[in-house]
Amino acid sequence: MKITPLEIRQKTFEKAFRGLDKDEVYAFLTTLSQEWEKMMDENKELRIKLETTQKEVEKLREVENSLFKTLKTAEDTGANMIDQATKAAKLHMRETEMKAEAVLNDARTKAKTMLEEAEVRSRDTMEEMEDQLRNLATLYRSLENAREDLLANIKGAAQDALDKADRLNKQIKNIDIEERLMTARKNIFDKTSYKMLEVEQPEAPANFTSGWLKKEDEPEDTSVEEINDEPAAQDDAVVDQEASQEEPPAKKEKKVNGSFFDDIE
Repeated sequence: MKITPLEIRQKTFEKAFRGLDKDEVYAFLTTLSQEWEKMMDENKELRIKLETTQKEVEKLREVENSLFKTLKTAEDTGANMIDQATKAAKLHMRETEMKAEAVLNDARTKAKTMLEEAEVRSRDTMEEMEDQLRNLATLYRSLENAREDLLANIKGAAQDALDKADRLNKQIKNIDIEERLMTARKNIFDKTSYKMLEVEQPEAPANFTSGWLKKEDEPEDTSVEEINDEPAAQDDAVVDQEASQEEPPAKKEKKVNGSFFDDIE
């Protein structure tokens, strides 16, 4: 089948999944068509040379025929001239045949070399493309593995967060807030009542009677009211003290050692 460079350039292929790169295939076809065109030009030149040689051979054969005719008409000139002409013609024919054979052999060698080089380039290109495909497949598998590892880490982190949240909810549910508030309020109320009783019933000094008798006409002392103003600040201190006393020891250790969420782990 005769193939022209134009047919090589315009050759099309069916598309398939994960097929070859079209740009590389078309580039290779363009290069191959150029090499094929060069080879065809060289073959054309060789054919022209061969035709020229054949024409020369035909001319020589015509000369030989004319010589034979001349020799036949000039047999009387002597056998030596006939032998010399025959030898010269044969020698010339032999040289011409050798030259023609050399030209043909050279053309065959060049054509074979060009075909071998084209095959080698084609194999190298195919191997390179196969290596690239294998590298891409390896890279794809590594990316898939990395994605699976990342998803596994994300799932593990999410599960840990859910477990921590569950433990936190369980600890919060185990704490009886209402009972602790009632206890703290009761302690604060008891302490405040006790302080108020101490303020309302101070100890009388030894000369309380005489002093009271002497100063019964004097204005009423307001020291009791000043004392009664102090329990408000004392009550705040008592509330803070009771709140710190009511806090469980375990929670105090948590505040010292770390946050509440650190203890959940």
